[in-house]
Amino acid sequence: MIDHDDQKTVLAGDIGGTKTNIGLFRMGKRRPIPDVIDSFPSGQSPNLEDIIDKFLRRHQTSVTSACLGIAGPVIKGRCKATNLPWAVSETALKRRFKWRRVSLINDLTATALSIPILTSREMAPLNKTKPMKGENLGLIAPGTGLGMALLVWKNGKYIPVPSEGGHCDFAATSTSEMAFWSDLHERLGHVSLEKVLSGPGLFTIYRWLKHTGQDTEPEWLAKDIERNDPSRAISEAALFDKVPLCIKALDLFVSIFGAAAGNLALMGLTRGGIYLGGGIAPKILPKLQEDIFMQAFVNKGRFKTLLQQIPVRVITNDKAALLGAAWCAWNG
Repeated sequence: MIDHDDQKTVLAGDIGGTKTNIGLFRMGKRRPIPDVIDSFPSGQSPNLEDIIDKFLRRHQTSVTSACLGIAGPVIKGRCKATNLPWAVSETALKRRFKWRRVSLINDLTATALSIPILTSREMAPLNKTKPMKGENLGLIAPGTGLGMALLVWKNGKYIPVPSEGGHCDFAATSTSEMAFWSDLHERLGHVSLEKVLSGPGLFTIYRWLKHTGQDTEPEWLAKDIERNDPSRAISEAALFDKVPLCIKALDLFVSIFGAAAGNLALMGLTRGGIYLGGGIAPKILPKLQEDIFMQAFVNKGRFKTLLQQIPVRVITNDKAALLGAAWCAWNG
């Protein structure tokens, strides 16, 4: 039994296609403080209730309210998860666990809510521009899938705007990207941005470069890709082993990432900053800190100057979504 010194405790969740993080939080002076956080493989459970039940059996305590960020569109308190065979509803969760209040929000909304309460030590800058107070913020986060969100400043506070922008069309910006898009379009039909800007998307880029003869694949790497997570194997081979084929794949991925982030900055006029979240960005931070990302980010013709005035930060706190969900549970 966890002793919370009679402080109210909220439950927060970050539900992704690969893993689900659940935590118990109490409120600190400026933001929620975790008492305990557990991680579960999402695909090994039949539904979200099963994971929460396991968590609460481990950590028996009285929960006053809960907020759960989930990868998928939330409509009227219900969500069909994008990369999981789960249907989740606020009503069902409230009835099952007898919580007083339950909020179901998009996982990128949860991450976006954390941005104003993150510290500078929990972010890595990609340019020297300082965020402007009282201006819109944008979030783009490739991981198992691709998510986007906005925080719009209105009447002295940030209002989160959910998005399914990851499923917009992939817009090629170079001859090489056009050839890549053409190949995907011929095989898949609609080519969403998520198809190329995600963990699986990096592997898709790599296979296209390999099959079009743009470089050779070392035998040891082929075995590593077969045994382990392909995208992780490719990114690590690019960053640490300097495999030319992997470097080309990661360079193309980062260029697409930068262009997509720049598009989001224009759509939301995010003069308060663009923030890169998800599991991939912190792992490829050295590559993001090269010129490729920012060159693609500002390459918007006559709006280049405007983009140069927008700060870009990588969120390095891997529990940011959970923190934002906890904030929502307290204040939502």
